[in-house]
Amino acid sequence: MRVSRLMLVTLRDDPAEAEIPSHKLLLRAGYIRRVGSGIYAYLPLLWRVLQKISAIVREELNATGALETLLPQLQPAELWQRSGRWAGYTDGEGIMFHLEDRQGRELGLGPTHEEVITALAGDLLRSYRQLPVNLYQIQTKFRDEIRPRFGLMRGREFIMKDAYSFHADEACLRQTYGAMDQAYRHIFSRCGLRAVAVEADSGAIGGSASQEFMVTADAGEDLILASGDGSYAANQERAVSLAPEALPLPSGARSAGAGEALDTPGASSIEQLSQAHGIDPTQVVKVLLLLARFEDGCQQPLLVSLRGDQQLNEVKLVNAVTARCGADHGTLLELGPLTQEAAQREGLTTLPFGYLGPQLPDGALAGARSWQPRFLRLADVTATALEAFVCGANAMDRHLVGASWGALCAAPDSLDLRSAQPGDRCLHDPAQRLEASRGIEVGHIFQLGRKYSAALEATFTTEAGQEEPLWMGCYGIGVSRLAQAAVEQHHDANGICWPTAIAPYEVIVVVANAADPVQLQLGEQLYGALQAAGVDVLFDDRAERAGVKFKDADLLGIPWRVVVGRGAADGQVELVQRAGGERRDLAVAALQPLLLEQLAAERRGLAAA
Repeated sequence: MRVSRLMLVTLRDDPAEAEIPSHKLLLRAGYIRRVGSGIYAYLPLLWRVLQKISAIVREELNATGALETLLPQLQPAELWQRSGRWAGYTDGEGIMFHLEDRQGRELGLGPTHEEVITALAGDLLRSYRQLPVNLYQIQTKFRDEIRPRFGLMRGREFIMKDAYSFHADEACLRQTYGAMDQAYRHIFSRCGLRAVAVEADSGAIGGSASQEFMVTADAGEDLILASGDGSYAANQERAVSLAPEALPLPSGARSAGAGEALDTPGASSIEQLSQAHGIDPTQVVKVLLLLARFEDGCQQPLLVSLRGDQQLNEVKLVNAVTARCGADHGTLLELGPLTQEAAQREGLTTLPFGYLGPQLPDGALAGARSWQPRFLRLADVTATALEAFVCGANAMDRHLVGASWGALCAAPDSLDLRSAQPGDRCLHDPAQRLEASRGIEVGHIFQLGRKYSAALEATFTTEAGQEEPLWMGCYGIGVSRLAQAAVEQHHDANGICWPTAIAPYEVIVVVANAADPVQLQLGEQLYGALQAAGVDVLFDDRAERAGVKFKDADLLGIPWRVVVGRGAADGQVELVQRAGGERRDLAVAALQPLLLEQLAAERRGLAAA
């Protein structure tokens, strides 16, 4: 391809809309263009990158025996209603674009395809003899992001590979899950990415086990917590750890009963309480008041107890609340702090915000117009482990010192609700500490079990002649996100440094002075010879200054640059490796053999990795 025919428009300055390096560089180098909020056109250069990534994905998935298909983007609401996910995906902050057709039927633009594929499997897979089956597709998905940002990282339209496997038993599911894990590792390695596998929360997809694949990068939105010995890694949403030891209360303050009252005017926060009264946060049980809203309209007040130095993990809390209330009230639509203003609107004016204790009686909700009349009481294990503690007295400007569970009130259900933090001790080895890094999620695999097959009545006949729901797995890769993640991991001050396997072109031939017939002729000769040798080559034949061409070549990030300049008359060219900037002068006759050897070595290295 000739640059003069490439429709290439590069930018010298960073676009105002771009926040992270990869987003800036993809816009500046002419790989993408913004069409609307969270909506981008993939221009010819990026489309070549996406095709190469897709080809690697196909090769690895096909090698596992997976079958490629293509599912409809427009999905009937009825399928999602049967699975119980329609309300959660369309109400409140739901991420599904949805609409009505001319007949008033509700439809959604697919953010994911569990319902569609499960319904198809229920029709097509009727016997254990047909199993296992693994179907995958590569296509556009849609999500109504509240705040689209970072270009292709969090867009409203994106390209994704999703696969769904069906099995006769859980052992077979686990076997395929393991095979997909290995396939994913091969895919990311072949794409030239440093990716780590971490334990993850299954989120709205659900399932018994899941694992994310993270490309490590400073601009990553996800916090990865991993042990120094490499034996444990998890997304912070899922991570577990041992909290720091709590400081015991002084012996004189341990009443081991309902606690002694302490006047604490103006000390409505942990920090204020600590500063004014010398109380360590680890000695405090703080109580959070929240409100959960469910699909059936139920509004459930929550009273959540945490140790004063710990932070609530909202994902763990959502999972806990869903486990306790989902069967009775359907999908959890919203969960957030219960504010004083919201309580007043409900008709409650006496809740002692800032001085709440775990012993707050259900009677405090008396008179509420639309809330459930009892609290759902939960506590983190760090709170219930305290033998004696400080807590709110449920009266303004007052706390209790030396309270204990049982004497003050019954201990709530004890769960892991805290966010693990960098520096925490590891469960598998307390001598190890969690270390933090940031990552970009590019893949996620799930063991779904029978959640969807049971809901959509997708059953098969077992060898014993019984009807049972299919066992399912789900496996996703963000193809367009992976392309940008590669840029985030592979760039420098001058532009992109594409890994060769997914670069739009492997080599760019730059004629320094297109007005020089000797240089132009040699450039044409090299371009044709490399094409004939099967090299993906780009030829910069523009009548631009050499400096402009070199800057564009650096910005585009093509792995190898051949410069045809003043040495052309003597049969000399310059070969530049984009990553690292190594340069060497070569005789024209030596160029092609060396380039082919380098490209072959890179391919071998990626295959071995």
